[in-house]
Amino acid sequence: MTTTLWTRVDSPVGPLLLTADATGALTSLSVPGQKNGRTVEAGWRRDTGPFRAAEEQLAAYFAGELRDFRLEFSTDGSAFRERVWAALDSVPYGATVTYGEIAARIGASRAAVRAVGGAIGANPLLVVRPCHRVIGANGSMTGYAGGLERKVRLLTLEGVLQG
Repeated sequence: MTTTLWTRVDSPVGPLLLTADATGALTSLSVPGQKNGRTVEAGWRRDTGPFRAAEEQLAAYFAGELRDFRLEFSTDGSAFRERVWAALDSVPYGATVTYGEIAARIGASRAAVRAVGGAIGANPLLVVRPCHRVIGANGSMTGYAGGLERKVRLLTLEGVLQG
């Protein structure tokens, strides 16, 4: 049985639930009410030690002092999802891309845009893997598992939207 470590961190977008594997690699970051979000399960062990770097970097991000997270991740997605998530990691702070652009970055066809959207929606690492930077082809704020209000707050923090 694998040990899951967890902690909670307060943030401007609500409490964040962070989980890590036994090595301390971040496995998820979710918010209350998140579609496909995590909740603390029996057998998990609360331990703040492995999350110090994540807590420091999140605090700096929300203070407007950090643009790129440097954390070790351990996610468990299909090869397709991992490619989509890697493409998300390349979207810079303060920028947005469309679902179609993510599909093109991974070499997927235009017909795969819906599948790309599904992979983005299944991103287990909100905030640190910037799925909030993906918008609709017409510039609309669509599809954020953490809720559109949080997406708008994150994009406002990054200077994409005016507050």
